[in-house]
Amino acid sequence: MSSALQLININKNFLQGQQKISALKEINIEIGRGEMVALVGPSGSGKTTLLQIAGLLDDASSGVVMINNIDTSKSDDAKKTEIRRENIGFIFQFHHLLPEFSAAENVAMPLLIKGFKYKEALKEAEKILTEIGLQDRLTHKPAQLSGGQQQRVAIARALITKPSLILADEPTGNLDSELSEKIFDLLYKLTKEYQIGCLLVSHNIALANKSDRIITIKDGAIVN
Repeated sequence: MSSALQLININKNFLQGQQKISALKEINIEIGRGEMVALVGPSGSGKTTLLQIAGLLDDASSGVVMINNIDTSKSDDAKKTEIRRENIGFIFQFHHLLPEFSAAENVAMPLLIKGFKYKEALKEAEKILTEIGLQDRLTHKPAQLSGGQQQRVAIARALITKPSLILADEPTGNLDSELSEKIFDLLYKLTKEYQIGCLLVSHNIALANKSDRIITIKDGAIVN
């Protein structure tokens, strides 16, 4: 199984006055293509910091981040932006859809940013939305969609570039338990189908238990 993500000896330190705070301590994680890994732990344990470093949105104090077997440790900001755009899809608790655009246009946005022509990007967006059962919502704007439909659009947007890695931060946190399970099952299915590695932060242990593997973090260190 090829790697979507490798975090090697990751440390993250902050200065609080004269005191050094260790937010992450010697983190080592590998996620393969087609594997969903749940990251769990109490609030303040370092989950969000770890996700930001994995997504190249923040720098580690030391250690190496490998994305799709690319060593990003010596990359400048422009190169990291390129690696992120080509290899990583993000799904957040809040869907962050653009309210003035349709579902299809929202999903097409990452392709438009990459330079695809509008019609071509829209065709790809319609294809993936149809695959996840939203073929009758293509022209609807976010306000015309239910919470579950909005989150499915967000998943489609994250997948449209066919990334090697999905980083999902509480993607079902705003949904009821039945809908949360449906959204999780959809994301799990697509992870396998598209052979994408997925690191999913969740407080929902029942859902985390349905992933391929659980990693527990506490006080900035992995405890299992």
